[in-house]
Amino acid sequence: MTGVYRIYPKRKKNFFSSMSINTILIAVNVILFLIFFNQGFIEKFIALDPFYILNGSFLWTFLTSMFMHANFLHLFVNMFSLMFVGSLVEKILGPKRYFWFYLLSGLFAGLFFVLAYLFAGNLNLHVPAVGASGALFGLIGFLMLVTPNLPVYVMFIPIPIKMKYAAPGMLIILWLISRVGNIPIGNAAHLGGLIAGLGYGLYLRKAYKNKIRLISRHFS
Repeated sequence: MTGVYRIYPKRKKNFFSSMSINTILIAVNVILFLIFFNQGFIEKFIALDPFYILNGSFLWTFLTSMFMHANFLHLFVNMFSLMFVGSLVEKILGPKRYFWFYLLSGLFAGLFFVLAYLFAGNLNLHVPAVGASGALFGLIGFLMLVTPNLPVYVMFIPIPIKMKYAAPGMLIILWLISRVGNIPIGNAAHLGGLIAGLGYGLYLRKAYKNKIRLISRHFS
């Protein structure tokens, strides 16, 4: 993808411009998983547990939970998705803005997860959560508005689906899986991440109308 499809103009070379931020994020997730997986302190000191957050404890887990996964399958699915989705978003935004957008999407997803727990009223339950999927859904929400007609493959569906339909479809599929299979999936975090991505996408559509139109047409 040439520079014309990048929203922001390139700036002078710096720390961010010399490397692929998406590759680094994937590497950090994999390395931390290999180091800390099956360690007993993960649920308390790394996972995001609303019970502790609402009591003012372990606030750093908003960040650490984004870089830990429950098992190998969880890690593989998220990193495989991030490899494709993240690389595209990084090319559109540039490495520096992509880095901060990724982190802020994940943090907002975590906050949304905690708020959902608060409003659910289950304040005495421990619900630890880990994974990059909140941040990943931020990227998906962003692409939903910036490249709405981009054809993508969703899970095991053998035909490509436009991003504007695939994004909400993935939310619904994961929610159904969690309900029918009684599987602990962070649906609230996914929704929070998607909202963060949609918000940033809306801002860019207003601020860079012509550029967004060009990008959208290119990926149709």
